[in-house]
Amino acid sequence: MKTTVVSLSLLAILATTWVRADEPKDDLPTAPAGKTWKLVWRDEFDGQRLDESKWTCQPDGRRQGGWWSPKAISLDGQGHLVISTFFDGDKPTDGCITTQGKFEHAHGYYVARVKFQSEPGHWSAFWINGPGIGKVGDGGRDGCEIDIMEKPWLDGRVQHTLHWDGYGKDHKSEGFVATAPGVMEGWHAFGLLWLPDEYVFYIDGKETWRTKAGGVCQVPQYMLLSDEIGPWAGDITKAKLPDRFLVDYVRVYDPRE
Repeated sequence: MKTTVVSLSLLAILATTWVRADEPKDDLPTAPAGKTWKLVWRDEFDGQRLDESKWTCQPDGRRQGGWWSPKAISLDGQGHLVISTFFDGDKPTDGCITTQGKFEHAHGYYVARVKFQSEPGHWSAFWINGPGIGKVGDGGRDGCEIDIMEKPWLDGRVQHTLHWDGYGKDHKSEGFVATAPGVMEGWHAFGLLWLPDEYVFYIDGKETWRTKAGGVCQVPQYMLLSDEIGPWAGDITKAKLPDRFLVDYVRVYDPRE
């Protein structure tokens, strides 16, 4: 009888531990009044291959000062997405994945936990975009590129930016450079609280920028994780490649009653 009680107790502890290990532990911002956060989408990047029901790799093609290729995208088998930067022959190469056509959403809280690249000449990014970015005349309300995080510098600076009214002569943008000491070391979470009337940006659960620039986007958009090559980040020929940008998870929460 004593053995049975001990065994049942152990099983209960193990079951509780498993549930807790599977639960997200994000430092969520305060939900709108009368509501709580509900996890509506997630990818923990478990397994050996990218989940193609959630993401699409951008195809081979020229991008900024290099090339994007699906060859740059992999999982490391330890729960991380890897976006590699390398020379494919004489072509500096990296990549991008997107939820376009698979998960497109408006408003809520978006967060990714990442570990940055260590070499110059390329920059990592977590961002939101949609086809409405090309529309002109209604500001960012009908489509806005929302750069939750871009990291062209190998120091404590992090870029947040909004772009709207296309990428041509009518293009407008507003950005903010946040300072986060120690952000180049280890893992860090980058979040966006997208409200109907405001954007609020976060690093490791702490607010860094609040804005309504362009008028807040009101239409569903998709997420992207990418690495880009170009002079904004320095000279890629000075980099010791291959280099890697790692992502531990991406999660999206909605406020629900």
